Amino acid sequence: MTTGLERARQKMADAGATDAAIDVFTHYHQQLDSADGGFIREDDIEPLTDPPRLGAVDVDPDVARDALAKTVMIKLNGGLGTSMGLDGPKTLLPVRGRKTFLDILVSQVLHARERYDARLPLLFMNSFRTREATLEHLSAYDELPVGNLPIDFLQGFEPKLTVDGHEPVEWPADPDLEWCPPGHGDVYTALVGTGLLDQLLHEGFRHVSIANGDNLGAGPNATLAGWFAQSGAPYAAEICPRTPNDRKGGHLAIRKADGQLILRDTAQTAPEEMEFFTDEDRHPYFHANNLWIDLPALKRLMVERRNVLGLPLIRNMKTVDPSDPSSTPVIQMETAMGAAVEVFPGAQAIAVERDRFLPVKTTNELMLVRSDAFALDGDARLVATTERLPGIDLDKRFYGLLPDFDARVEYVPSLREAQSLTVQGDWTFADPVTVVGDAHLTDEGEPRTVDVEVLGTR
Repeated sequence: MTTGLERARQKMADAGATDAAIDVFTHYHQQLDSADGGFIREDDIEPLTDPPRLGAVDVDPDVARDALAKTVMIKLNGGLGTSMGLDGPKTLLPVRGRKTFLDILVSQVLHARERYDARLPLLFMNSFRTREATLEHLSAYDELPVGNLPIDFLQGFEPKLTVDGHEPVEWPADPDLEWCPPGHGDVYTALVGTGLLDQLLHEGFRHVSIANGDNLGAGPNATLAGWFAQSGAPYAAEICPRTPNDRKGGHLAIRKADGQLILRDTAQTAPEEMEFFTDEDRHPYFHANNLWIDLPALKRLMVERRNVLGLPLIRNMKTVDPSDPSSTPVIQMETAMGAAVEVFPGAQAIAVERDRFLPVKTTNELMLVRSDAFALDGDARLVATTERLPGIDLDKRFYGLLPDFDARVEYVPSLREAQSLTVQGDWTFADPVTVVGDAHLTDEGEPRTVDVEVLGTR
């Protein structure tokens, strides 16, 4: 009798999945029945309280330049932005005038290449749903490719599994929905399976900087590259000082048993210990999901582990058609790339300022980065124009999806003097408005237009 795993493996092979991807899928499928959540207990870890700080490290400019010359930038670009109502790559969303995430990311790298006379390849890990549109947009940048290197590589894919039996789901109405990406922890498997890891090593590259494509703060940084090179670490994670708003974000900690850095997320925290997890004084840094990896070290580790790093399994419960909650319930097996910190002996962390962490996950953050609270500097870096960024809280009923947001925000309000902006109800910003101090629009029960030039209190 053919098992669900055997059918899933065959389905992946028939679809052209790499051997490495099939091996990793097999590893996690075999854990589905036994995985118990994998709690990391507070008594088993020590808080990470005194990491090196980027602002205090001493790196010789020549070391920094040489390190950047051996660095590759990888941006994770597999997301469609469905949480904001998008049906294409989130990175094609305009964020500064007509400039998209992709345009700004490319500009950051091109400026760094010129400044440091470095090859500095920029590679995008696409999913099968984002690749075509992304490559079409990037085709306008003739200067982007470096030698024979591609400008993208494809994230792996795997079958969605039925909750009962863990069989590959069937959905004839739209067979594409039978597949899912395996989370951004797949970046390591994809680098091996596509042959790109070996190609980069052959071309003389030593380091890779990996970040999410929607984080415009994680641009090229020669000082960071130089610090990582002279640290001798095989892996380093960027971390940021935690505030009360970051209590749900994963944090690094030191495992008492062996002194190894590990990542702990909410899913790995027992409910009765959440008070420790959310205590920003006890665990003062959160994981920015910006990573630095030594390519030779990654190669050695993948060979030793036969391409299976064994990162903690994330069981993501969905329906086969995300837009139809009545469709077949499925399991999507995923891993997080930041969890790899625990499999690299000698991994380190470095504390960076908040300007290295500027993701756009919601329309609240989109309004902020589109506003005058930020500006693009000469290196295409997104820099804050105010000492303290305001908090934005838009009514999800009317602003949560991008089409609704764009229809109501004809003019992005000036936020440079704001401390907070809360919008409840159906309000349209049809004219320029300056927000100062704390501003609050209340629900009037019917659509309204903001008809003042200054909103809030000084």
